[in-house]
Amino acid sequence: MTPPGTGCVAVIGENVADAVVEPAAENDTALRLRVFPGGGPANTAVALGRLGTPTRFLGRLPQGVFGDLFAERLQKSAVDLSFAAAASEPATLTIASVADDGQASYVFYAAGTADWQWNAQELLPSHFDGVACVHAGSLALVMEPGGNLIEKLLDTVRERATVSIDPNIRTALVSSQRYRSRIAQWCRLADIIRMSEDDAAELFPGLAPEDVLMAPRLADVPLVIITRGERGVVASFRQDVVEVPGVVVPTVDTIGAGDAFSAGLLHWLYQAGHLGGRIDHLDIETVRRALTFGARVAALTCTAPGADPPWASRLTNEATNLLP
Repeated sequence: MTPPGTGCVAVIGENVADAVVEPAAENDTALRLRVFPGGGPANTAVALGRLGTPTRFLGRLPQGVFGDLFAERLQKSAVDLSFAAAASEPATLTIASVADDGQASYVFYAAGTADWQWNAQELLPSHFDGVACVHAGSLALVMEPGGNLIEKLLDTVRERATVSIDPNIRTALVSSQRYRSRIAQWCRLADIIRMSEDDAAELFPGLAPEDVLMAPRLADVPLVIITRGERGVVASFRQDVVEVPGVVVPTVDTIGAGDAFSAGLLHWLYQAGHLGGRIDHLDIETVRRALTFGARVAALTCTAPGADPPWASRLTNEATNLLP
């Protein structure tokens, strides 16, 4: 346990250009897209920065208009890009379609793009000096050659920094089997694993969320969290189960909601001084408060198009009162 406000949170992973399909006008045969900066890890970094947590982003920033778009969003959200790498490869692109209920589905264009081409000199352990927590996940953990390098780095830094992992499974690009082959390694590395209900179904087919929390492969992870959208969050802290309700909001789309939840959770734990190693000093009621704050941040993200998490000033007094 570290004093509140000590160090920073480092986020490793991808930026993605989220091209959202817009409704077509009558008799219009053109496909109209509105492009937002996205990518699960980048979304989490942006949300952390906007909440006021000192945040460092390690990603590979492409050249050109998409790279400029990514960098501007991160910098305007108070995220430190000192250790981001300049990349010559193109940006990763996804086409997102939003259903009437706000749920998004994705098609990825990611072969040979910048986000996965890490080399060892771009991910030095010294880049994590002064870091209280490292958050990683999404495609960056399974796309090679970068995925293996990130896992090795997490192994190196975990003795001095809390490790948070979000699988954020994308079966349109990577098979469920490949994710399942990596889950044992992630459980060995992680203090916190957050997955969506859909992620849990892919990783542990046939199990209800409550049963996933007790899966033997997850037994050594202190805090396992499953987010379920408007139905709230269920989690296990050292085998004690806690559940918090969802927050009802007018939903525009759900893009980036899970990423914002992770940011809200880590922000709360950072403010309370619980990041900086193993999370040994938590108790179940402290976990409940952190989950509740994360759920509020996720809900507010759903009220705007694209992955546009809230600034601290936008949180209601109710959410602010949840802080330690």
